[in-house]
Amino acid sequence: MLGPDPSLASAPSPEQEDCTPAPVGDAPHVVIVGAGFGGLACAKALGRSGLRVTIIDQRNYHLFTPLLYQVATAALSPADITAPIRRVLCEQSNIDTVMRSVEGVDAAARRVWLKDGGFIPYDVLILATGSIYDYFGKNEWAAYAPGVKTIDNARKIRADLLHAFEAAETTADPVRRSELLRTVVVGGGPTGVEMAGTIAELARYTLAGEFRRIEPASAQVILIEAGPTLLSSFPVSLQRYAARVLGELGVEVRLNTKVEAIEAGAVIAGGERIACANAVWGAGIRAAPAATWIGAETDRQGRIAVANDLGVPGFDRVFAIGDLARFDQDGKPLPALAQVATQQGQHLAHQLKRCPADVIKAGKLKLGPFRYSSRGDTAVIGRSAAVFVVGRLHMKGRLAWMLWSFVHVYLLIGFGHPLSVSMQWVWRYFTSDRGARLID
Repeated sequence: MLGPDPSLASAPSPEQEDCTPAPVGDAPHVVIVGAGFGGLACAKALGRSGLRVTIIDQRNYHLFTPLLYQVATAALSPADITAPIRRVLCEQSNIDTVMRSVEGVDAAARRVWLKDGGFIPYDVLILATGSIYDYFGKNEWAAYAPGVKTIDNARKIRADLLHAFEAAETTADPVRRSELLRTVVVGGGPTGVEMAGTIAELARYTLAGEFRRIEPASAQVILIEAGPTLLSSFPVSLQRYAARVLGELGVEVRLNTKVEAIEAGAVIAGGERIACANAVWGAGIRAAPAATWIGAETDRQGRIAVANDLGVPGFDRVFAIGDLARFDQDGKPLPALAQVATQQGQHLAHQLKRCPADVIKAGKLKLGPFRYSSRGDTAVIGRSAAVFVVGRLHMKGRLAWMLWSFVHVYLLIGFGHPLSVSMQWVWRYFTSDRGARLID
């Protein structure tokens, strides 16, 4: 158990009071920590059920993380990819939202301890805290190469990129100008490929003709990958296509190149010091450290190895989903994708709704096994260029880009403004314009 001394629970002080917002009743209480894809999908599927649900998140909004890179490159504004949690769940009268941070869990007493004092009791606990970027033990690199995981980081990357072009416009030193117009992206997975491609498009198309002393298209984007290929989880033909399109956009791809250090104004990789104004990290993720709350064992990425029903072994009534959970299917762990987390959240909700209230209260849960069904993996490389894999079907180019667009619009339906985002994408496609170029 982590958190406050459970011996204090018999006589709670104001700092250790029951913070459950809903009136206490006989209905079993399901507590979900995290309002990402998995947690929100689970909560929505539990709406109008006979269960009391409380969803806890340190923020008051759900973030559509697959499109964060478009905020970072000025294609979309933060408001386009966020939705207030309360608005998403407001029609579900059995669901309450708590905007607090969690600091621990007492699994024996079935309590979630809140950071600023107090606790929330549960009959069933679902941990859906997501993931963070993994700097492989070099956390100091985060200050110089932010990852695209939060709105704040996306806005910082956007501001830093635009600042660099503004500074290049006013410098007379050609060496310094070249450094200001150079960006290094670390990681050749979907995030890195998407970032490199969109930064190159920002320079080559969007900013064209807007400066008097520099040519934005001369900006250099270097994509560094430690492995031998880009998009290693995709078929070889799509890997080659991605490399070719990036090359046509002017992106310099360096494979089999290990990053040795990142410092202010430079990335050291493959024995070379690359001076640059900006560096972006997209090389790896690890689970958020929620496993420490219950003392669960984890793998090298900090994930909890869950059972086939998504339960945490050794902890009754506790489940983990999404990026926090390691779920092996057909001998391989499922990838950290939004659709995996969403399906896991929906599965848990449907299984819990089938359980009688007295069974849940008694903790004698016997839930059915989870089975993931892929709806396709995709990565965007550039303007109207993408790769899309679903089963044995491999697509690339404009058709794959259109499918990517439709999939994301479909997923954005819960946000309430998919039409707005769709119109911006269409406008951007035909004009190469990016309207969110604010430096704040």
